[in-house]
Amino acid sequence: KDLRLPVAVPEVPSSPRREFPADWSIKTRLLFMSSQPFTWAEHLKAQEEAQGFAQHCRATETNLPQSIQEPKLSTELRCAFQQNLVYWLHPSLPWLQLFPRIGADRKIAGKACPWSQDEALQQVLMSDWSVSFTSLYNLLKAKLCPYFYVCTYQFTVLFRAAGLAGSDVITAVISPTTRGLREAMRNEGIEFSLPLVEESRTRKQKNSEVNLEIEGANSLQVGNSMEDGEEPAPSDDDDDESFSWLEEMGVQDKVKKPDAISIKLRKEKHEVQMDHKPESLALVKGTNTFTLLNFLINCKSLVAVAGPQAGLPPTLLSPVAFRGGTMQTLKARSINAKARVHLAYEDIFSLEIVGPVMPHSLHSLTTLLKSAQRGAFSAVLYTHEPTAVFNTNLDNASPALNKETVCKDLPTCGLHPKTLDQLSQSPALGKSSIRFLEMKDYAYTWKS
Repeated sequence: KDLRLPVAVPEVPSSPRREFPADWSIKTRLLFMSSQPFTWAEHLKAQEEAQGFAQHCRATETNLPQSIQEPKLSTELRCAFQQNLVYWLHPSLPWLQLFPRIGADRKIAGKACPWSQDEALQQVLMSDWSVSFTSLYNLLKAKLCPYFYVCTYQFTVLFRAAGLAGSDVITAVISPTTRGLREAMRNEGIEFSLPLVEESRTRKQKNSEVNLEIEGANSLQVGNSMEDGEEPAPSDDDDDESFSWLEEMGVQDKVKKPDAISIKLRKEKHEVQMDHKPESLALVKGTNTFTLLNFLINCKSLVAVAGPQAGLPPTLLSPVAFRGGTMQTLKARSINAKARVHLAYEDIFSLEIVGPVMPHSLHSLTTLLKSAQRGAFSAVLYTHEPTAVFNTNLDNASPALNKETVCKDLPTCGLHPKTLDQLSQSPALGKSSIRFLEMKDYAYTWKS
């Protein structure tokens, strides 16, 4: 196709690096652009496709030269490309798009869902799903699966093996959460933290201390040192103290003091305010992740009871094979387009990848392009927004973390060593994700 598309290139940081940080969000689409054609990614031969599938299943390590002179004639490149498009999914219902699940009601509406009114069929689907979920967790625990996602219609869970994202234990991050879900988890005895809430509290406390010091130094009356427009979290003591001055005036009986329910509602208001927001991210660590597994398997709110997704188990996404998982491939197509450059149109070649692009796929695909496009390309990345917060640095590694010991068995998890090395680093993107990536002279710059 010959498309006339103005290509908007956002500004990017000016410090090129040999590697970009791990991006734990799931991408729905990648659009690579280059001055070199992507013909090598077109019309793979049956033998190349089969070889790519075999390489994926056997976790074959492919190391390409820095620059490939004739990419279209490189069988090794084309097989590796097929290998890197593979992912594993459960359940597999070909007539339904099972990712993303959050906000997918309109896409699923009107499609055949024979289980929505059939309770027996729903139980079979959930039983099958539980087996697959447990299989993935066991692979993760044995470090034979690096990570996987559980995508429900309301929230997403990312399970990561010990040694990944700077942690020395298995971790699970859940986002977004609600007060009801957090309460249910507490009732099941699942220990979890809210890293972004705690970080915010620490920051406010530091600001408060700084303000007190400044005010004290200036001999000013110390007032409320909380940030403008923000209230401190209420406590019973606060409520008692706030009415003490009324007693001194002798009018305490004429003013209605809030009852216990009102005080409780005020406290809960602060917790409910973060529901469905990135700040509601919950972190579960170590053995608590196994308790979380059992909780999710038995959690009734995991599956919608009404609407187009009623009775449909959550989507499991994994980089490696698991029991009940179906092999899928990301959709790829190359496009020849015309881009506006300085009031004129120039040829620009692009490669579009569509589907749930997981972190390892983003890294391995860019590694291929580095060789095929001679170290020069750019990419626009489309993020599934609810997963962007997974890039938060959870700061959960122990000070004495021995990387060699923790990562000893990870090389058997099915990822390329360079990809594994990237995903082992502590997250560095915060609550955002990479939107634009550019490579020039084999060095990356990016914008989040």
